[in-house]
Amino acid sequence: MFQHMFASMNEMLDRIIDGYEGADAQEKLKFAEQMIELKKMSDTFIEHWLDFEEKFANFKEQHMELKETANAAMKSKEPKAAGSAMSTCNSADLEISDEAATIINKGQGYYKLFMFPQAAIQFQAAMNQAPDCNLARLFLGMTYMHLQNWSEAQRHFQMLISLTDFPKWRAMGYNALGCIQAVYMNIAKAEQLFMKAYDVCPSFKDPLNNLRSCQETPQKLSLYFGSTELCCL
Repeated sequence: MFQHMFASMNEMLDRIIDGYEGADAQEKLKFAEQMIELKKMSDTFIEHWLDFEEKFANFKEQHMELKETANAAMKSKEPKAAGSAMSTCNSADLEISDEAATIINKGQGYYKLFMFPQAAIQFQAAMNQAPDCNLARLFLGMTYMHLQNWSEAQRHFQMLISLTDFPKWRAMGYNALGCIQAVYMNIAKAEQLFMKAYDVCPSFKDPLNNLRSCQETPQKLSLYFGSTELCCL
């Protein structure tokens, strides 16, 4: 069903693209109206998709990760306040409110759709709700990497590695900081950070790939900053 819908939308858009340059004023007005309708259809699909992602994530959290939830509760350093509504946020690193978790789930939906400006807004809103949420900070830092906002990404990853006890997240932080240094052509510093990331979590392969890229082709870097790892969270 969705494949047919998108095929029809693409066909309509192709007709608009092909006919726009040679169209007169009245035809261009008609094309503009069709573009508005296409955008409405696209936005509606995205909203439904995000609702599905949120519902799916909530179900998975409540019914398919009970063991992880129990482990997180045992490892939590801070007791829950009586009567407060708390839930784990896909991580053994900490617990956050249901409201912040909902915002993060929506941000994850935008992130998976490569809609990074919209994702950044959601993750920043989650940070405003739960300033100590390392998951929101990790996603926000990765989103800024995609947006090539290196200074903000660096700030969040520096805070992340000083706050989290989760080795994989610390490794992702060091690795992302190494990528930023490589972008600035501070290759020696980048290599140090990649090695630190590998030492923290040897199973995370991106740092060694980045280190190899710096050593073999420093003038034409191919860098991996761990973004795809977030699809599993």
